[in-house]
Amino acid sequence: MSIFVLLSLLFLILTIIGLWKMFEKAAYPGWIVLIPFYNFYIWLKIIKKPMWWYLFIIIPFIQVFTIMLMIVELVKCFKKYGLLEQAISVIFPFFYLPYLGFNKAETYLDPDKRPLVKKSVVREWADAIIFAVIAATIIRTFLIEAYTIPTSSMEKSLLVGDFLFVSKISYGPKVPNTPLSFPFAHHTLPLTNTTKSYLEWINLPFYRFPGYTRIKNNDVVVFNYPDGDTVSTVWQSNASYYALVRANGREAVWSDKARFGDIIARPVDKRENFIKRCIGIPGDVVQIKDRQVYINNIKAENPKDYQFNYDIITDGGLLSDRTLRAIGISQEDIDNYNKMRVQGNDFGQYSLAFRNDTIGQLPLTPDKVELIKKLPSVKSVSHLNNPAGVSNPELFPFDTLHYKWNIDNYGPINIPQAGKTVTIDINNICIYRRVIETFEGNKLEIKGNKIYINGKESTTYTFKMDYYWMQGDNRHNSADSRYWGFVPEDHIVGKASFVWLSLDKDKSLFGGKIRWSKLFRFIN
Repeated sequence: MSIFVLLSLLFLILTIIGLWKMFEKAAYPGWIVLIPFYNFYIWLKIIKKPMWWYLFIIIPFIQVFTIMLMIVELVKCFKKYGLLEQAISVIFPFFYLPYLGFNKAETYLDPDKRPLVKKSVVREWADAIIFAVIAATIIRTFLIEAYTIPTSSMEKSLLVGDFLFVSKISYGPKVPNTPLSFPFAHHTLPLTNTTKSYLEWINLPFYRFPGYTRIKNNDVVVFNYPDGDTVSTVWQSNASYYALVRANGREAVWSDKARFGDIIARPVDKRENFIKRCIGIPGDVVQIKDRQVYINNIKAENPKDYQFNYDIITDGGLLSDRTLRAIGISQEDIDNYNKMRVQGNDFGQYSLAFRNDTIGQLPLTPDKVELIKKLPSVKSVSHLNNPAGVSNPELFPFDTLHYKWNIDNYGPINIPQAGKTVTIDINNICIYRRVIETFEGNKLEIKGNKIYINGKESTTYTFKMDYYWMQGDNRHNSADSRYWGFVPEDHIVGKASFVWLSLDKDKSLFGGKIRWSKLFRFIN
């Protein structure tokens, strides 16, 4: 049993003991506290609040906020009218309620007999603000959270400028690792670049409440960036710390403050939020063959609006911005297209030195490919494809000797599943090393051709957690599991559910800024 569960049980028992004594002081038998449902009924009678409050008590997660209000009303019955006293009762009920219950000097006062406490304007505003912050924090932590699409990695399924709601209750909300934090800030205080928005005095282990569903293949999921445990304060999540070390060497990354800033660590819940499509769930075998994803050797269903990069050969000139905008190409992609003058590529597919054709490159969905083909100046549209057997050293597991993989031909790779045992050796340890060391907290050493886990020679390993494989729908322009590997279950934030607003960053407020056709849509 984890220390978190033990502490939770201890705090619950102490809180119940405190309520028992307080019920007795209110002239009710203390044992009522132990009777489910009836205990809340009597509690409402003690504080003399309407019985319709009971509806909020039985609504999951809303009940947390309701019980906090009931605690405040209960301590008022013991003449605790100060804001500090009420805050302590909510934050530390396991300490404060037993104190009120066992202290003979603290007596119960019927709410109808309480003197009218006139609050100052400052106190009125303070109560309102605290109420709003607590309510919003509970909703944001346990129910639903707003999120904005910052990059094009999910286009065209989700667009830059989409505002969406992420359901925490779908997969079950997780307890924050760092509950002491500045409200509504993620990892950095507002108006600062590097100042932490959280305190690590309390660092809770991973615990997830039950959800009403499990992650399925093709779900769009928000999660904490797995490579974000260590961060360059200059690059943040724009470049993985581990990628920077592979490219520049560890000594350079740690010593060159001008280029990389400070190197800091972040707890799981304060790592950047990423959004991708879940391609593989625990136990799956994922493989990509010529851009097509296969799950357990079966061709996977492709998202409706997924896209790849295509080479577009014209009769000499580039396509106009107006034409591309009319088709639905973003200004960012148009700008990149206009910069290109290609006369060959890494795999020698083209030899245009003696031709007058022009090649540009665009990420396109299948329907937009057909629209581009119909343009008069377009001679051909051909997809980019990295051939099988050509290695990309930037891709996980960063071993081009044993794994000659690239973004279009990748795998097969087995997705770790809790309780499943795999054979490990010197050739495949690169796939599982980060799981074993970083995510599951073991000490791993390699001596010669032998692997030692926690000092013991090991040829197998049994996973403690489930893991997932995430990819963006913009398949050639997405930093995803192909670049940094598995996503542990304790990194899962929630399910992307509903887009309520969509703004086009390339347009003015009165020039089509709001994408009306993209509003109020469910995500699939």
